[in-house]
Amino acid sequence: MGQPSHRKRIWGWMMYDWATQPFHTLILTFIFGPYFAEQVIAHLVAGGMDAAHAKAEAQSIWGYGLTAAGLMIAVSAPILGAIADESKRRMPWIWLFSALYVIGSAGLWMASPESFPIMLVLVFFGLGLIGVEFTTIFTNALLPALGTREEIGKISGNGWAWGYVGGIVALVIMLLLFSENADGVTLLDNAPLFGLDPAMREGTRFVGPFVALWFVLSMIPFFLWVREPASKSVPMARSVKNGMRDLTKTLRSLPSRHSLFAFLGSSMFYRDALNGVFTFGGIYALGALEWSVVQIGVFGILAAFTGAVFTFAGGFADQKFGPKPVIIFCILVLISVCLVILTISRESVLFQTVEATSHLPDIAFYICGAVLGAVSGVLQSASRTMMVRQADPARVTEAFGLYALSGKATSFLAPGLIALASDVTNSQRLGITPLIALFIVGLVLLAWVHPEGTKVSENA
Repeated sequence: MGQPSHRKRIWGWMMYDWATQPFHTLILTFIFGPYFAEQVIAHLVAGGMDAAHAKAEAQSIWGYGLTAAGLMIAVSAPILGAIADESKRRMPWIWLFSALYVIGSAGLWMASPESFPIMLVLVFFGLGLIGVEFTTIFTNALLPALGTREEIGKISGNGWAWGYVGGIVALVIMLLLFSENADGVTLLDNAPLFGLDPAMREGTRFVGPFVALWFVLSMIPFFLWVREPASKSVPMARSVKNGMRDLTKTLRSLPSRHSLFAFLGSSMFYRDALNGVFTFGGIYALGALEWSVVQIGVFGILAAFTGAVFTFAGGFADQKFGPKPVIIFCILVLISVCLVILTISRESVLFQTVEATSHLPDIAFYICGAVLGAVSGVLQSASRTMMVRQADPARVTEAFGLYALSGKATSFLAPGLIALASDVTNSQRLGITPLIALFIVGLVLLAWVHPEGTKVSENA
């Protein structure tokens, strides 16, 4: 069989974003996250806790679950990246963590409202999250081989935009055919497909198996068309030994590699804040605005649509201006939107009191969601491009392992600070204020990042 064409290799690589975006869109943010909070709140209230405290507690539990999974990813990511670079093999790791992704996602079907098993649900969720984060490390490391230094920004942007399209399609399917509201019907005003029982929330719980099946089918072009360069096989024992040696050397050299060190630090904070915005956005809307899962899903469609459109355009901006100006612009917009969200509740918008029946808070939150979607994909795509520019070409997987570490080393910060602030203030609105501070820290650290990478800045 002949080798796939260059165009097919690019499309195969972009199919990974299409395959995994539904995990972020449906599970992390717009369907399963709010459903998890809804069930935890119901069980806590049934146990005698008041509703306001139960909402803050549900947000805390979700945050602590994310923190635990994030810490496991942070510790392991650079180690596995270094080993993969030494062995010159990335595909076996992608297969392994794809299996974890499928098992973890499918296991969320067990989140029955009858006896909601909080810890078991968090375990399956954690497996899925670990699967998606680690497959991302190894697929990102394949990006430099797909184009020139100037082309990869556009390729990265196109991939992220294509992922958003996948997220929209998957979310629309779930909302129209499966995910039920409080009345037991979908957005089409019908019962969930395949006879799924709305009383047991089987339509909404189907999001786990649905995301798993979506991934399996969507990854077929990736595994058919994406190829690694042929290389001599290296024994695993030697790969581990040499990989750990090189990782140690890299970590020791980081403080002297000023641009790379500053970018890893900057992205550590702003990506953590961005993850916090979307991870807790649906839960915030559920509690502060009393939205249904279906309303949150519509919010997700809007955010994903603007994300697809603007991320595609952002790829061209990345190619023309470089990733650094794009990243700075996106962070400034995100800070502004977070400040606006803090003023939105059922009673007020931008500190102006509104009537209890007013739709203005809902409209304002939809607008914020559209803006968040528009800039978040651009920010993440440009960050991926920037990481390629900062990385040693011979140690790309290790670099993306460090990138994952920088995204997860403080992954406990956003959910942990939100959980703590929610507990202390007993307020969802005040609970999300730490995100603004994290964005600001990330923005400040960008001042030490050279647009063309560490080698250029040190040799200049």
